[in-house]
Amino acid sequence: MEYKISNRLRIGAFVLIVLGLLGVGYGFMDANSVNEDNITEFLANEDHHDDAHAEEAYTDSHGETALHVEDNHGEEAHGTSHAEEGHGMSHEEHVLHQIHNRPWSALYIAAFFFFMIALGVLAFYAVQYVSQAGWSPVLFRVMEGITYYVLPGGIIVLLIAFFADSHLFVWLTDGMTTEGSENYDALVAGKSGWLNKPGFFIRGFIFLAGWSLYRYFSRKFSLAQDNANDNRNFKKNFRISAGFLVFFMYTESMMSWDWIMSVDPHWFSTLFGWYLLAGMLVCGITVIAMIAIYLKSKGLLEHVNDSHIHDLAKFMFGFSVFWTYLWFSQFMLIWYSNIPEEVTYFITRIEDYNLPFFGMIAMNFIFPLLLLMNSDFKRVNWFVIMAGVVILCGHYVDIFNMIMPATVGDRWFIGIPEIGSILLFGGIFLLVVFTALSKHPLLAKRSPFIEESKHFHY
Repeated sequence: MEYKISNRLRIGAFVLIVLGLLGVGYGFMDANSVNEDNITEFLANEDHHDDAHAEEAYTDSHGETALHVEDNHGEEAHGTSHAEEGHGMSHEEHVLHQIHNRPWSALYIAAFFFFMIALGVLAFYAVQYVSQAGWSPVLFRVMEGITYYVLPGGIIVLLIAFFADSHLFVWLTDGMTTEGSENYDALVAGKSGWLNKPGFFIRGFIFLAGWSLYRYFSRKFSLAQDNANDNRNFKKNFRISAGFLVFFMYTESMMSWDWIMSVDPHWFSTLFGWYLLAGMLVCGITVIAMIAIYLKSKGLLEHVNDSHIHDLAKFMFGFSVFWTYLWFSQFMLIWYSNIPEEVTYFITRIEDYNLPFFGMIAMNFIFPLLLLMNSDFKRVNWFVIMAGVVILCGHYVDIFNMIMPATVGDRWFIGIPEIGSILLFGGIFLLVVFTALSKHPLLAKRSPFIEESKHFHY
């Protein structure tokens, strides 16, 4: 039972990549069209445009215009205070920096989102081996196919971080750790032992090397088991999976601090690594379910039945609830303690990102709760797909909320750069994953638990 990637899917992936590249290119061109020479004119035109809307809005019942005009950027609330915090930057310089940050941020968010799906699947796959789960071996090849994206996806994330530099990570700004510099930040300087460019990339390559080595050897042992006469390869996989999970729990937390949390170097949360992990797992399991349903619709994965889909949907539901528990724990403790350095993180997002902030909670908790609570619905393929689409969109917005407020402030928008980036990495993800799926048979036929998995019914 082998899968052959169709020309239609391959062409579709290439179309997504090309459209994505055009969107990303437009985003950079549009951002760079605003520069030091025309930023004042840009802001004046923007303010004039908004003033016209404000005057229309405040026309009274006698048809007279009440001149109640408000500055578009809420300068007293956002612009000036940010400029002062921005180490001597003027309002124009601050806005220009935000405009130039946006295409880099859009690219980084989409790259990380697809990478974290593959990494979440890798962790879930290791758990299946360590727990010696009997239900999941018929899905092993699907999981292994998705994890092929870990290495290329991780390299892409690190490359974007390298070239984006201070457009994403403010602590890479020149002079940030140099006393006497106008950009000096005492708090960032105090963290410079950890937050420095060489350390960031050395750690990143160590993380990626460890994850990729496990993926390589686990896949190798899994394929070798197909033609073995004993369970030696399965036992090797069990041992390296146990070791990998220990390595993963440490490195995933450090990765979350470096790759995500450090965009806000003044803020920290001791729960953040767990919070990001919950999002990774729910997205990874959702993609396993969606690809399994797709392959099943093509007449493949003959041993995957509605009980397997039901179990995947249970994990989607369970990890959605777990994600919500961690989100609320992080939010409630910081909001209630009201420590200025910590609570600013959420105030910024509630004020400037009201719709994506609360919309994300609806998509990541309320929708999965309503759609997947009923046991019968978990067996209905189109229902699981619908819930999966909502969950994936919700967790993209979650990553969006983590990055954008720190880089573009209140100048956010989900437009061509963001959609282009999603199409670009979505196309690459599909091409890598489905090419990997076509390399070997879709059934791990000599797994010790394969018969249990084939006849799994719940």
